[in-house]
Amino acid sequence: MAPTPTGQPLRNASLEQRLAHVRRLLRSSPLIDGHNDLPWAMREDKQKPLDVVDYNLRQTRGMTDIARLRKGMVGGQFWSVYIPGEIRDSGYARVQLEQLDIARRVIERYPDVLSPAYTAADVRKAYTQGKIGSLLGMEGGHAIENSLGALRSYYTLGARYMTLTHNVTLDWADAAADKPVHGGLTEFGKEVVREMNRLGMLVDLSHVSPGTMSDALDVSEAPVIFSHSNARALTNVPRNVPDSILARMPKNGGVVMVTFVPGFVSQRIVDWGMQRDSIIKQYPGDTDAQFKAFAAWRQTNPVPAAVIGDVADHLDHIKKVAGSAHVGIGGDFDGITETVQGLEDVSKYPDLLAELVKRGWTDAELRALAGENVMRVLSRAETVSARLRKERPASTKTIQQLDRKIVP
Repeated sequence: MAPTPTGQPLRNASLEQRLAHVRRLLRSSPLIDGHNDLPWAMREDKQKPLDVVDYNLRQTRGMTDIARLRKGMVGGQFWSVYIPGEIRDSGYARVQLEQLDIARRVIERYPDVLSPAYTAADVRKAYTQGKIGSLLGMEGGHAIENSLGALRSYYTLGARYMTLTHNVTLDWADAAADKPVHGGLTEFGKEVVREMNRLGMLVDLSHVSPGTMSDALDVSEAPVIFSHSNARALTNVPRNVPDSILARMPKNGGVVMVTFVPGFVSQRIVDWGMQRDSIIKQYPGDTDAQFKAFAAWRQTNPVPAAVIGDVADHLDHIKKVAGSAHVGIGGDFDGITETVQGLEDVSKYPDLLAELVKRGWTDAELRALAGENVMRVLSRAETVSARLRKERPASTKTIQQLDRKIVP
C-alpha cells in the first residue's frame, strides 16, 4: 500500500491513498446506513418470494450481500421494513408483520455477520465484535392504522424508526408525493410524534411534506432523522429537504441521511424528465405519436447520468446549511432500479468518503457523517424516552378524539 504523500494535503492524494485513509477511519468508527430495502426485495423476488433461505446473502445478488457489505465496511444498518401505502384493501398490519418477520429471519440466519440491535449500545457492541448492528425502520405511518397501540406493538417487535408517511397522505399527515390535505400534521399526528418520543422510536421525515416536517420539528422533543433524502436546493423535487428545514436541524439535533436515488441526486435528470414529459404532452391520446416523438428526441438527448460527485455536492450543501453534525448516509439500495455511477452497491461507501477527503472534509467530519451523528441521535432519543416514560404513561388518545372526525 502506497503511503500518503508527505508535505501535501491528503485531499491532493491519489484515490488509492484516500481510500486507504478512509478504511483506516472506518476500522475505528462505524459506518451506518439509514435505509436499505433488502426485505422488500426478498418479498418481491421473482424466483422464490418471501424465501430468505433461497435469497442467499453469501452469493452475489441484487445490490446487497455479505461480501459487498464487508467491502463497504458497513458497521450498522437500518433495514427498511417498508410496505406500500396503496395496499389498503390488503391489510396494512398483515403485510407489515410479514416484513418485520422477513427482516428478523434474515438477521437470525447470519449470526456471524448480522447482530440484532435495538439501542446505540447494541450497535457499538456489534461493531466491536466485527458484526453489523442491524436495526429495523418502518417506512410509512399508514402501517399503524391510526392506532397508537399498534405503534407500540411495532416498537416491541423491534422497529426503531418510523417514516411518518410514504407516498400517500394519511388521515393525520401530509406526504410529499401526494396532495396536501392537513397542512402538515393533525392533532393526532402530533400525538403520534409525542408517543414515538416516549417510546424512543426515531421520527423519520423522509417522504413527508414540508408542512409535516415543520410540524414534527415543532413537536418532537427528540432529534429527528431523514433516513434517505437530499437537498432540495440542488435537486428540486418534493422528496428532498428545503433549506428552511435544514436550517432547523442544529436546534433539533437531528440528521439528514443523503440517499443515492439518481432522480433525487441530479437536477439534470429531473430536467430531462420534464423535457420528455413536455414532448409527450404535445400528442394527447396518441400513444404511437408520443412514442415516435420521444424516440426521435432521445436519440440526441440520452438520459443523463448521476455521478458520485453529485452525491458529494448534496453532502457539502447540507453541511454548509445545517452543519457537519447533521449529515449522514441512507443509500436506499435494493429499493432503486437505477444507480449513481460509482455508488452501484453496498461496497461503494468508502468511495464516497474518499471523494469527500478530496473536498477537504476532516477526519472528524467523516466520522460524524459515516455513523457518529446517527449514533448520537439514537442515544439522545433513548435519553428523552427514559425521561418521558417517567413523566407520562402510554397515550390512549384516538384520532376520533383529537381530530373530531370519523375515519374508517
